[in-house]
Amino acid sequence: MFFVQLCGSQSILQKENTIPVRFYAKEAAAPVANKGDEILKNIFLEVKAKYETALGIFRKEKITIDPDDAAAVSQYAKVMKTVRLKADLFSESQRIQYTIQTRTQDIPDARTYLLTLKDIRIKYATPYFERGLTDDLGAEAMMMNALDKVEKEIKKPLMRNDKQSMALLTAEFDKINKKLGIQKEDLPKYEEQLELKIAKAQLEEVKKDAFEAMETQKKREEFKDEAMPDVKSLDIRNFL
Repeated sequence: MFFVQLCGSQSILQKENTIPVRFYAKEAAAPVANKGDEILKNIFLEVKAKYETALGIFRKEKITIDPDDAAAVSQYAKVMKTVRLKADLFSESQRIQYTIQTRTQDIPDARTYLLTLKDIRIKYATPYFERGLTDDLGAEAMMMNALDKVEKEIKKPLMRNDKQSMALLTAEFDKINKKLGIQKEDLPKYEEQLELKIAKAQLEEVKKDAFEAMETQKKREEFKDEAMPDVKSLDIRNFL
């Protein structure tokens, strides 16, 4: 998963050339003057509104619990995208970009920046990436080699606010991307691939939970002679 490296290479320039963290913020922070109980109330109301919005969408959309069916996975990913847009939630790719932005915005040198990207990739964990994100293409090593080359040329550590020297590094990154067949214009495509991977993992979890629930019910005396339905035939809307 080279998504972290690609996002990181786009924001390695010093702060004035990166997307402000506020870009990702869904809502301005509550005024400092607010009392604690008012802040908690606002947070509760916001979470409640997001939950009700999401639940309303799930009640309308048909979801097929079949992680092995590409069409079902794609449909589920579309439903989840609708939920995120309507409920004003982060996508996983936005979470990654936000993490990069907040973790690196005060880092002055390129080497620490790249090492931090690696740390983010390794430690980034969700229920769907429990062991972190992988660097299947070896992009990190290539990026560090590019940095070594530039620092050897300028004979000093590369600072992110050194625009002239940073231009040398970004040029090297462009060569790496070309070698790997990666174009920054394709970032939306990589984001979509990431969301499909997550959608498949989520459907697998739902399928597992549904199967375990049916197995537990089957052990009850009143259901022992009843055939359990295929998980794929279940309509989640009937359980909301």
